[in-house]
Amino acid sequence: MLSVHSARQRARKPGQDGARIGLAVAGGGPTGAMYELGVLRALDEALEGLDLTRLDCYVGVSAGAFLAAGLVNRIGTAEMCRIFITGDSDDVRFRPETFLRPAFDEYARRLAAAPGIVSALLRDLWRGRGDSRWSDALVRLGGLMPTGLFDNAEVERFLREVFTRRGRCNDFRLLDRPLYVVAVDLDSGEAVRFGTPGWDDVPISQAVQASAALPGMYPPVELRGRHFVDGALRRTMHASLVLDRDVDLMLGINPLVPFNPASAAEPYPAARRLERRIAGGGLPVVLSQTFRTMLQSRMQVGLARYAQQYPHIDQLVFEPNAHDRELFYTNVFSFASRRRICELAYRNTLADLRTRAEELRPLLAAHGIGLRTEILADPQRSILDGLRGPVPRRTDATAQLQRALDDVERRIRSRPH
Repeated sequence: MLSVHSARQRARKPGQDGARIGLAVAGGGPTGAMYELGVLRALDEALEGLDLTRLDCYVGVSAGAFLAAGLVNRIGTAEMCRIFITGDSDDVRFRPETFLRPAFDEYARRLAAAPGIVSALLRDLWRGRGDSRWSDALVRLGGLMPTGLFDNAEVERFLREVFTRRGRCNDFRLLDRPLYVVAVDLDSGEAVRFGTPGWDDVPISQAVQASAALPGMYPPVELRGRHFVDGALRRTMHASLVLDRDVDLMLGINPLVPFNPASAAEPYPAARRLERRIAGGGLPVVLSQTFRTMLQSRMQVGLARYAQQYPHIDQLVFEPNAHDRELFYTNVFSFASRRRICELAYRNTLADLRTRAEELRPLLAAHGIGLRTEILADPQRSILDGLRGPVPRRTDATAQLQRALDDVERRIRSRPH
C-alpha cells in the first residue's frame, strides 16, 4: 500500500539537479525488518537515478535502524539480501541464534533478588498491609520477571564487527551524511535522537541496540546511566527528522499495519476459519493487532500533519496491504519465513509502483528519478532474479579500494561540464 502526498509547491523546478532525498525506516521487529528490506530492494531495482546508499539523510527506528545504518555505510540492498536472505555473502555471516541468545545475566540478576522480594512479600502478607494483599503480591512477584528474554549484547557485538570493517564506520560524526537513530528513555519517556549534537558520540552499534530494545524481547540498554528501549514507543517513523532537513523528497517505510481478514480476496481454508476473527488467535494475536492499530492510527495522524507542515516536500510512504495474512501470522524466527516476507514486500512494492506509474512518473521526474519499465513490466519478477549470477568476492583491502574508486567516480560525474 503506497501513500502519496504530493508537494503543493516544490522548492526546486522539475528536472533541476541536486534534489535532496531522505529516508525514514520504522520499526517492526524481525518480520518488519525483512518486509522493509523487500521494499528497499524493489525501490533500488525499479527507480532509476536513485542510489539508496547515497541519500541526503537517514532516520532509523528499532528494526529500521539496522537497515538505515547499513545503507549509510554503503551496504547496498543486494548485499543485505545476500546477508539475510540467501546467506551467500562473503562479507557478513548472519546467524539467527545471535539475536536469540537467552539473557542469562538478566535471569541471574532477577534470581539473586528473589530472596529479598519473597521475604518482603511474606512479611507484608502476614501483617496484612495493603488495600489488596493479593494484588500487592502480584506486583512484587513481577520484580522477579526478566525485562527481556534475549541478550541484545550479542546484537551490539554483531553490528560493531560489521561497522568497523571494509571502510565502514561506527561513529556518527565520521559519516559523510546524517544518520539519526531514535530510542526512548524508559524513565522519562523522552525520545533521544542518537546522531544529533550531544548524542553523536555514542557508537552507532550501541544506538541501534538501544533503539531495537523491544520491551519483553530485549532488556533496556544502559547508556550514560539512562535506560533506553524501542524508539517506536513514541512515534512510528520519526519522519520529522528527515523533513526538518529541508529535503525535496521523503521516502518512508512502515511495516506494521492492522490486519483485516475480511479484505482478503481469496477464500479461507477450513483450517484457517478462526482467522476471520482476530480474537480466535488468542492473546498474542489480539495484542499484535492492538499494537498495529495504535501505530497505524498514529502514523496516519502524523502524515496528515506533515502534509500541512511541509507543503513543499513530496512524501512517499510504503506499507503492507491490510489483507497480507502471511505477514500477520508468520513465524518471525524461521529462515523460510524471512525469505517469504521479503518476497511479499518486494512484489507488493513493484505492484504499487506499476499500478500508480502514471501518477508517480512526473513526481519522481521532478527529483531526477525515473521508473524502469522493464522491471515493472514483469509481474512475476522475484527478489532473487536480481541476485543471480556470481557473488562478488572481495577482501577488506579490495572493498576499501572499490569504495574509494566509487567516491572518485561520483565526484567526476558531479562536476559541471
